[in-house]
Amino acid sequence: MSLIQVRGLRKHYKLKCKEKSGFKGAVRSFFSGSYELKEAVKDLSFSIDSGEMVGFIGPNGAGKSTTIKMLTGILVPSSGELYVNGKIPHKNRMENAANIGVVFGQRTQLWWDLPLSESLELSKYIYKIPEADFRKSLMFLSDLLDTGSFMNTPVRQLSLGQRMRGDLLAALLHNPSILFLDEPTIGLDVIAKEKIRELLVNINREKKVTVMLTTHDMKDIEKTCNRMIIIDKGQLVYDGGMDQIRKNYGKYRKLIVEFHSISHIPGIPGVEVTRLEGMRVSFRFQKDEISAAALLVELSRYNEVTDLTIVEPEIDQIISEIYVNEADPNYCNKVKVTI
Repeated sequence: MSLIQVRGLRKHYKLKCKEKSGFKGAVRSFFSGSYELKEAVKDLSFSIDSGEMVGFIGPNGAGKSTTIKMLTGILVPSSGELYVNGKIPHKNRMENAANIGVVFGQRTQLWWDLPLSESLELSKYIYKIPEADFRKSLMFLSDLLDTGSFMNTPVRQLSLGQRMRGDLLAALLHNPSILFLDEPTIGLDVIAKEKIRELLVNINREKKVTVMLTTHDMKDIEKTCNRMIIIDKGQLVYDGGMDQIRKNYGKYRKLIVEFHSISHIPGIPGVEVTRLEGMRVSFRFQKDEISAAALLVELSRYNEVTDLTIVEPEIDQIISEIYVNEADPNYCNKVKVTI
C-alpha cells in the first residue's frame, strides 16, 4: 500500500461575487449576495510510495499549496479520497501530525528569541518524544545537518541557511515517515542552496524519509528528486521521471559539431544554425522531424566531423513548454505519464 494515496481529490471555495455599485446595490448585496465556486483542485489522483523523493510543482495558483494543506490535515477536501499512512488527514489530525514533518521556506516553527537548542526542547514536549529517543535523534540529526556550531545561538541571529537547517532538524526530531517541504531554498545563496539539497538527499538515504518537495527552483528538483508531479489549474499534467520528461517532451535539441573543414552546410527541414565559431557549429533541431543521428549523417556528406556533442533541453525549459501548452484541453492527455 502506498504511503500517500490521492484519488479524485477536489477542493472548491465559495467566493462572493462583486458587489453592485451604489448604496442601494451595497444593501441589496448584503442581504441577498450571490456566490460563485472556485475550484482550486480538480479530480487530482496520484500515489507516493515509501522512500520516494517527489517534486510537486506547478505555476502560481496551480493548487499546490491547497493540496499540501489537505495532505497535512489543515484543509478538508470537497470530495475525493485522501490517505496518508492509511489515515484520512483531516479526520485524524493528531495522528497525522505525529507522522509527518513540515518545513515552509518563508515561515519558521522555531521560537525567534530562543536559542535553537531550547526551541528543539519545546518540540520534544509538543511531540511527547521520550528523553532517550530525543537525545538519540538530536545527536544523529545535529551531526547530519551540521548544526552544532550554532545550537546555542538565538534563532533571530541565524543566517537563512542556518535557520533552514534548524527547521529541518525540528521537523525530523519525532522521526516522521513523510517530510513536506514548501520552497526550502527560497532566498538562499547558491552555496546554501546546494547544501540544503545535499542534506535532503542524505536525510532520505539515512532516515528513509519520504520527501514531497514544492519549489519554483527546478535545480532543487533535478538535484534531489527521482520523480516529478506537475499540476496546473488544479489538474494533473505530468507524473513521471526526470529522464522520461526529457525524452518525451521538449521540442528541440542542440547538436554542437566540430568540423575538420567546412565546404557546405546544407539546409535541412527542422534544423537551424544557431552559432558559428570557426569550425565549431551549433545546430538546433526538432526531434520529431529529424534525429541527431540522421542530422549527423547529412552533415557528414559534405564535411569531415572531428567531434560532436548533443545537448538535452533544460528541465525548466520543458516545464515552461508544458505550462504553455496546457492551455490546449487535450495536452494533459498527451503528457500524462505514470510510473
